[in-house]
Amino acid sequence: MSIFIKRKGKKDLRLLQNHVHHDSVLDKTYEDPETLKFLQDVHNLMVEEALVKGTKRETPVIEFQHPEELKKLLNLPIGKEGTSNADILEDCKRILKYSVKTGSLQFYNQLYSGVEPYSLAGSWVTDSLNTNLHTFEVAPVFVILEQYMVQKICKLIGFENGDGVFGAGGSFCNLMATHLARYHRFPDMKTKGMYDQPKLDLYASDQAHYSLLKAGGYLGFGTEHIINVKTDDKGCMIVSDLEAKIEDSKKKAKCNTDLLFTYFQGNVPFFVMGTCGSTVLGAYDDLNAVADVCKKNNIWFHVDGAWGGGALLSSKHRHLMKGVERADSVALNFHKMVGAQIQCSAIFVKVKGLLEKTNRAYAEYLFQPDKFYDTSYDIGDKTVQCGRKVDVTKLWLLWKGKGDKGLEERVDNAFDNAQYLTKKINETEGFRSVLPEYQCTNICFWYIPPSLRGQKETPEWWEKLGKISPIIKERMIKEGSLMIGFVPIKMKGLVNFFRIIVINPACEHSDMDRILSEIDRLGSDL
Repeated sequence: MSIFIKRKGKKDLRLLQNHVHHDSVLDKTYEDPETLKFLQDVHNLMVEEALVKGTKRETPVIEFQHPEELKKLLNLPIGKEGTSNADILEDCKRILKYSVKTGSLQFYNQLYSGVEPYSLAGSWVTDSLNTNLHTFEVAPVFVILEQYMVQKICKLIGFENGDGVFGAGGSFCNLMATHLARYHRFPDMKTKGMYDQPKLDLYASDQAHYSLLKAGGYLGFGTEHIINVKTDDKGCMIVSDLEAKIEDSKKKAKCNTDLLFTYFQGNVPFFVMGTCGSTVLGAYDDLNAVADVCKKNNIWFHVDGAWGGGALLSSKHRHLMKGVERADSVALNFHKMVGAQIQCSAIFVKVKGLLEKTNRAYAEYLFQPDKFYDTSYDIGDKTVQCGRKVDVTKLWLLWKGKGDKGLEERVDNAFDNAQYLTKKINETEGFRSVLPEYQCTNICFWYIPPSLRGQKETPEWWEKLGKISPIIKERMIKEGSLMIGFVPIKMKGLVNFFRIIVINPACEHSDMDRILSEIDRLGSDL
């Protein structure tokens, strides 16, 4: 770009220098040595700090700072002029330094842990191409990959002629399921809306994921129409209560016809969500029993397998998902038990073509019917999203690198470690398991400090016990020695307890032993 300046005073020279600086930045290509060095430096930094140091047992899982202090440490201000590559690299160092190392063997806080190299490579490849997954035109390879993986997983579920699409997380996939169910039952609602239509009731266990409640508000069903079904001591849906709740809705439903039109009053049961691996207790609902109720009442049956759906990959644990093939839709999060990089989620449906019918909006600038290639590969109308990040590469490379056998071993290893931890909890003084055994790899327990042992377990005793896990959590976070969640279940009268998610493929039995010894060290003076 040519810049003409008539008067070359100091101010004009500064303007010229600024223009030259920005032009040089804009004109740089990835062949530029300075650019390449910067990216290589960032790559080396990530590998060393996040992947090598960050996964070592002796590395703190976090260097915790309170929000106001963290703001000062991060060098947040953005100036009018750009900064140097060296400064940006320092920013990256600070990001890595103060972030949680989720690949650490001290991280058991969420439903994910570990960093799989093949999946990470998939993430890097995807981001380097920076494309959008809506048409074959702009994402030919990724469309083929997604269709291949969708069909492979549909067969794993038991949907012989099914379909699916990757989406922005498990909550999004559960929301999509309610959207599909509504269109399937009441297709006119897509064009005419929910005016003068029946009030629709949706059912899930009281331990189901809260995303269904969000869907109720987001899609206009109303949160009052998300009906909780009671669960047993393990957290599994009590199917007889589901039947009773459905009958309650039916009693409220009423159709009235006058001379001009038909209108509805009351509630119509139309959607049931079964849970496979609940968030806290790891419960699996009886899918066959729920499917029987749904079939009898003509209700859409959705399975939320976002967490526990990984059991499908294991011949030893697949029985937990028995009956999943009878569902109308299934949500799975591959960034959880399977171990792909976040995020990697998809919804699968039994009826092929329903995704497009439900979501198609005929965007002429994207989905022209007279393109020169087979436009059935333009898959953007399968989802409510337009722009959609490519997530499938992370799963495809992981699965390809590990094979069916490798992923099965990963799942089996998680269950084995979880069972070992449960056994150790039951054998170790000062620890008490919330349940005698667990269906999934969520392990829940109380730590009872010496001061509370051997006492009568009155309401006051339980109140004191409920304060223990938050104190220990604070101590472990400030030391960086562990990261474990705690939670109460008030509806079941359970005070705060620890919830450990055993999923990191590098975990061994010795790591389970260390968890208990570390909690005892942190809490023995309480």
